[in-house]
Amino acid sequence: MTKEQILWEISKKLVPYPLALSRMEQIAKDIRAGTAAERVWLLEHPPLYTSGTSARVEDLFNPAGYPTYHAGRGGQWTYHGPGQRTAYVMLDLQRPHGNTPARDLRAYVQALEAWIITALAKFGLRGEVREGRVGVWVNNPHTNAEEKIAAIGVRVSRWVSWHGVAINLAPAMPDFDGIVPCGIREYGVASFEKLGLSTTMAELDLALMDAWQTVFGSTPSPINPVELTLNPAEFA
Repeated sequence: MTKEQILWEISKKLVPYPLALSRMEQIAKDIRAGTAAERVWLLEHPPLYTSGTSARVEDLFNPAGYPTYHAGRGGQWTYHGPGQRTAYVMLDLQRPHGNTPARDLRAYVQALEAWIITALAKFGLRGEVREGRVGVWVNNPHTNAEEKIAAIGVRVSRWVSWHGVAINLAPAMPDFDGIVPCGIREYGVASFEKLGLSTTMAELDLALMDAWQTVFGSTPSPINPVELTLNPAEFA
């Protein structure tokens, strides 16, 4: 893997959240040690809720009794589930990536936002950011209301990033009612399906790959499949 190319991975089966956390943390350590490649890992989780460092107990309702996890990333409560493309981004932020300068966390988050917005544009969706509201927002033409279509949560360990973004393709929308998404009560949640688009996950993945090169400057490798085995004793 050269500096001009970045490893892209995909897990086809639903990945339990503790297993994803464990793998990301180890890869981040290996990237810092120079023994692993930077990468983007595409996956879906089973239905669950994760809390960031600013999460409030009163913002979790969880009528379905889904598992909840403390993520260690920034932000508040987030839902993950089938039909949502989660992309975990593990980069060495001590060096620049495209127009994103080294050691600039704000610029990195802005680059993640630009990456999502560039990908959404390929489907005729106008993604936008709002001051004081993390994530990417769209206008729902059916309600003329702003709704969140993508969440962003970042953790950085010794200037290596992990966690990443979650884009709502066709998740079970009632599951978002189990939390106050990202602590924002005044606005709803959007998905491709809710907006009337029949986009496939593969089409979204291709758009993300194209947009990556535009925003971050490196070329995604062919997508490498990742199959993981859960050790029940380890993650009980």
